[in-house]
This record gives sequence, C-alpha cells and structure tokens, in this order.
Amino acid sequence: MLNFHVDNMDDFKNQLIESKVKIMDEIESYGYDKFLHIEDHEGDKIELWEANGKEFEDSKDPKMAMK
Repeated sequence: MLNFHVDNMDDFKNQLIESKVKIMDEIESYGYDKFLHIEDHEGDKIELWEANGKEFEDSKDPKMAMK
C-alpha cells in the first residue's frame, strides 16, 4: 500500500469526489492524525494521511509535496 501526506484531508477528499476517485472509507480522525483510503484504477489501496501536529512540521524527516 502506498501512503501519501496531504495538507488538508477534507478539501482533498472533496477534490477526489469531484474527480470520481473511489473513496474506500470515511476519514478516520485521531488526536494526532487523519487517514483516508482510496482505490486507484488498478484496484490498489492508497492511504492518505494528514498530520495534525507541530511534531510533524518541526520534524527533520524528508517531505515531498505533490500537487
């Protein structure tokens, strides 16, 4: 399974719905993160993740932005 970081899960979910992407479940929200699963055109599951914390923003781990 692939995992991608998104900045705003609610806005991104709306964009996915408009683009007719298959949403597999509802947004799961925890005190620290949000998750959503989608399916690509080949049936592969993709996890979307929104970090909800200063720990992630301050992290020195590499980050990649996708638009």
